[in-house]
Amino acid sequence: MHPSWRPHDLLFASAPDGFVAAGARPDWLDDGAWLARAPLVVRRDTVTAGRIPVGARGPLRKQRCGGTLAADAVARCVTPEQLAAAVIKGPALDLRAAADRLPCIAALLGLAPRLHALGLAWGPAGGAGFWLASGLPVLRPDSDLDLLVRAPQPPAPGVIAALAALQAGAACRIDIQLDTGHAGFALGEYLRGGRVMLKTAGGPLLVADPWHTRAAA
Repeated sequence: MHPSWRPHDLLFASAPDGFVAAGARPDWLDDGAWLARAPLVVRRDTVTAGRIPVGARGPLRKQRCGGTLAADAVARCVTPEQLAAAVIKGPALDLRAAADRLPCIAALLGLAPRLHALGLAWGPAGGAGFWLASGLPVLRPDSDLDLLVRAPQPPAPGVIAALAALQAGAACRIDIQLDTGHAGFALGEYLRGGRVMLKTAGGPLLVADPWHTRAAA
């Protein structure tokens, strides 16, 4: 992975043709109009020289397309941490208005101060992050809230417990992903005990300790 871009970062392309689909480019990406406004999500995958593994998403939940973006075609990068900082600083009136119709945004506004108090590097990912970065209509009243927490070292048990507590009583389903810097996994799976499915650039691994698999990841 390019040192400047990490999984879940959002990259805006300087030109739509900088994105090359892994297979046939779907109809909703054909004319380039969507990619003129929509960011591409950095994926965790093997890297080839000069190209970044990314995924495109469309306005509908089923519209996904994996591919790569030329590194010199990146016009702007927005990270989950930057989105979180903007929410903490003080959400705009239109964000508060959106919370009235989008439970995932209402949940984000409610949880942001608690996450900030934990002193973690975190941010909204998934549809909520995409919407915050672009304003494009990808959220629905039943959308989940995806949260990313950067955790290069195992968090203290109290922090894990606090993260688990965020999911209780939320206005929507909360999906928290922990990123070790070399791989990622779901908090919910980790809390159940036993081995967890670790997402690495080389594919998924079933591991007992997600922080001690750097070589494999």
